[in-house]
Amino acid sequence: MNQPIVDAYKSLKKLQFGQSFEVNQIQQMLEKEDPILFDVGANCGQTTIEFIQHMPKADIYCFEPDPRAITKFKILVNSPKVELIEVAVGAENGTILFHQSSGAEHIDPQGWDHSGSIRKPKSHLEIWPWVRFEKDILVPMIRLDDWTDQRAIGPIDFIWADVQGAESDLVMGALKTLERTRFFYTEFSDQEWYEGQINFDTLCALLPNFSVLHKFENDALFVANQELIRTFSPN
Repeated sequence: MNQPIVDAYKSLKKLQFGQSFEVNQIQQMLEKEDPILFDVGANCGQTTIEFIQHMPKADIYCFEPDPRAITKFKILVNSPKVELIEVAVGAENGTILFHQSSGAEHIDPQGWDHSGSIRKPKSHLEIWPWVRFEKDILVPMIRLDDWTDQRAIGPIDFIWADVQGAESDLVMGALKTLERTRFFYTEFSDQEWYEGQINFDTLCALLPNFSVLHKFENDALFVANQELIRTFSPN
């Protein structure tokens, strides 16, 4: 969609964005009490907890492969509206080597588990030298397209993704799922933090059915073109 239509949408919905995206803005965007939300790369559930706080009637599906984060998630998140799927999300089904992050014991005595990825770290090692990658483990991996088909998941209101350099893997395994998704929010980097990580322009090219609603410093919020069409089409 062209930029004037996106700008008109933001104006109509009274959307204003600061330096970072706030979870409480999702409810404003969705205008729905019981949305379907995906938290891909959920870690210990920090974003999931905010989902619950702001949208208590939402059905929330969370995906996380790191056993350390999963243990924390199960302690911190206790809601019948949340389902945790203990897998990585990528372009294929099977198993994959997951590069666990560690370090920063001064922040977390158990070690920094927020930067693990199915892709090997690259410039990440120089930009954040206090984050270490000393252990690789095998984890199960699924394609969202196959998982949503098996679970008969219909339209999805919002996908929040933090997959640490594996953005292309997520998208390529979720092309059909994204066709019925209203909003997609993901981290990105133009500095190849992880080997083979795509940049912002390539990410946009992989999402021809979406428009950029807002570009943050290292995150991007996309809106489905169908969402824009529905908004401005006469009833």
